[in-house]
Amino acid sequence: MKQSWQLSISALAVAFALGGCASAVKKPAEPAAAAKPANTSNNGAQTAVAAVQAPVEQNLGPAPNVPRSVFFAFDKYNVQAKYRPVVEANAQYLTSHPNAHTQLQGNTDARGSREYNLALGQRRADAVMKAMELLGAKPQQMEAISFGKEKPKALGTTEADYAENRRVDIVYTK
Repeated sequence: MKQSWQLSISALAVAFALGGCASAVKKPAEPAAAAKPANTSNNGAQTAVAAVQAPVEQNLGPAPNVPRSVFFAFDKYNVQAKYRPVVEANAQYLTSHPNAHTQLQGNTDARGSREYNLALGQRRADAVMKAMELLGAKPQQMEAISFGKEKPKALGTTEADYAENRRVDIVYTK
């Protein structure tokens, strides 16, 4: 009996400890009519499962055919002229949608130290932000961050893989 009681107390302590370690996760709001109440019989047992609809995804940002990545040469952070249409289209979207917000995510290839790549990714994101700002987008609508080499698109070690990873992704958040 004493051992069972101690086991119960230990299990309860572990449950509280694990519950305290959980990080806060934002749960998307569900529409009020998303769930239907379950049918119950006279004895209170559930006879049907409640129907739940997934939240409707919002189409954030310009049309799907508008590119949302700007690519860079090795060890460079200047926006090349061939990516000006990408920057212009996204800046135009921001100027015509004042409540829109974007995260400019700077990335690098796998070469170089972690610290160097984080700094280079930030310079790339800042360069795209400055270009969009010069085209009329408000600084409050944009956030420039760096992932460095931590978020590769291509995992190989060829020059083509490296080129795919040297980019700024334009991600609309609201």
